[in-house]
Amino acid sequence: MTDLFTLLAQTATGTGDAASNPATMLTMLIPLVAMIVIFYFLIIRPEKKRSKKMKEMLNNLEVADEVVTTGGIIGRVVSVKEDTVLIETGSDRTKIRVLKGAIAENRTIHDTTEG
Repeated sequence: MTDLFTLLAQTATGTGDAASNPATMLTMLIPLVAMIVIFYFLIIRPEKKRSKKMKEMLNNLEVADEVVTTGGIIGRVVSVKEDTVLIETGSDRTKIRVLKGAIAENRTIHDTTEG
């Protein structure tokens, strides 16, 4: 640990062999680059996939789909507008208007294959 601090101090002040040796600088950068690559593949890329899938699900909402909101309300879609969805819950046909972003899951299975 002390060697790391010594190496960093020599690099910052420009003294010693660390400032003049590009291989030493390269070996310091390799772990940093590796961490960035790992961070991208473990966090950023899967989140983009999830976001794309969610956006596609919201754009493909249809009347009579069974949906679940983020608050846990389960109902059937009665109408779909640009940014809101009217859902019908329960047997007493209570209607609730929610934002499209509040839809967490579409439980209706659509036939995606053509032909």
